[in-house]
Amino acid sequence: MLNIGLLFHSSNSDNLGVGALTIGQIDIIRGISRATGIEIAITLFDWVGPRRAYVEGADITIVPINGEAMKDPRRIIGMFKKCDVMIDIGAGDSFADIYGSKRLNRMIYLKYLVHLAGRAVVLAPQTFGPFTSWITRPFARDLVKRATLVATRDDHSTGALRQLGVTRPVVTASDVALRLPAVGVPPAWARSTVGINVSGLLMAGGYTGQNQFKLNIDYPSAMRALIGQFLALSERPDVVLIPHVISPTVPDEDDMAASLSLQREFPDVTVAPAFQSPGAAKAYIGSLDFFTGARMHSCIAAFSSGVPVVPLAYSGKFAGLFGSLGYDATLDCGALGQDNLVGSVLNAYRNRQALSEQVSVARLVAGERLGDYTDALARVISEVALRKRTDDQSRMASGHRWQAMDERL
Repeated sequence: MLNIGLLFHSSNSDNLGVGALTIGQIDIIRGISRATGIEIAITLFDWVGPRRAYVEGADITIVPINGEAMKDPRRIIGMFKKCDVMIDIGAGDSFADIYGSKRLNRMIYLKYLVHLAGRAVVLAPQTFGPFTSWITRPFARDLVKRATLVATRDDHSTGALRQLGVTRPVVTASDVALRLPAVGVPPAWARSTVGINVSGLLMAGGYTGQNQFKLNIDYPSAMRALIGQFLALSERPDVVLIPHVISPTVPDEDDMAASLSLQREFPDVTVAPAFQSPGAAKAYIGSLDFFTGARMHSCIAAFSSGVPVVPLAYSGKFAGLFGSLGYDATLDCGALGQDNLVGSVLNAYRNRQALSEQVSVARLVAGERLGDYTDALARVISEVALRKRTDDQSRMASGHRWQAMDERL
């Protein structure tokens, strides 16, 4: 039995995107187990949260980590030592200083504890950087060099690692959330339906409340204009606001609160239900005729379902991911003005059939890239399993020798 640990994944995050990454990763691991015949147990190291876990299975053990546990590094190392391989996905895009030093420092700390535990580390497909601080760059470079396998989810991240001074081989893959299965029965719509994900984080101005991500638009004003323009179209599509981070205890993060607030201003819009799992969100999004939003994994749910989608980017991760697949519909909220942004989304809606065809081609590219990551991960798992089996056989042989010696004496 091989024990694979998952770090910076989540079974219960209010951010359904992180959950989508976790479920996609588990799907890949299970596929490798079936293909190789290697029996695998999965240990998910997770932060305690109020939401019920949406990751389950007889092969999964969830080990909670909290701030108190992190104060005892020996305890954490002991937990990590129970794994044979650790897969670290960095919550998708958090191995960077874009979200502040506190989050990055926690990441760096736990990553080094895995290495102190002496375990093989896989850096799963994720966005690397930006690392703008001279303090964090050497740590980031060192941690990437130490890993057994490094995979990025786009060309931009691979380039960022090269600029960081990393020369080792890197697998340029795609987002593992593309493997997320839809769960549940999607709604049936009577007419053309437009889904809009409104980011509670951007509505609040980021974590600082001061336009943290340096958008060129007033995001709340742009969302109101976009909703108003869709409702004013002659064909009157149904407009549905789709929360993808549902966090009632953190109002500045909560897409649901932002959506309900906008519904009070625009009573003709529908607000999607509070999804209990990433798969349920994907099933709902997959029923739409068109989608746009600022939560990247809500856009990935649309894209992987074949829905024409216009991602509204607040960081380079959007263009990096979708652009690497040849899908060029991303709009940069840091560069475009409000009129251009809203007008471009509406033009994409009018040309959604062509956009749908572009999605179909790009999904094939994504599948090939994820195949490269799956093959590389399978090699690591197979090598570790072989080494473990050899070590076990050596210990058994040694034990037999000592037993035979005792019997002679």
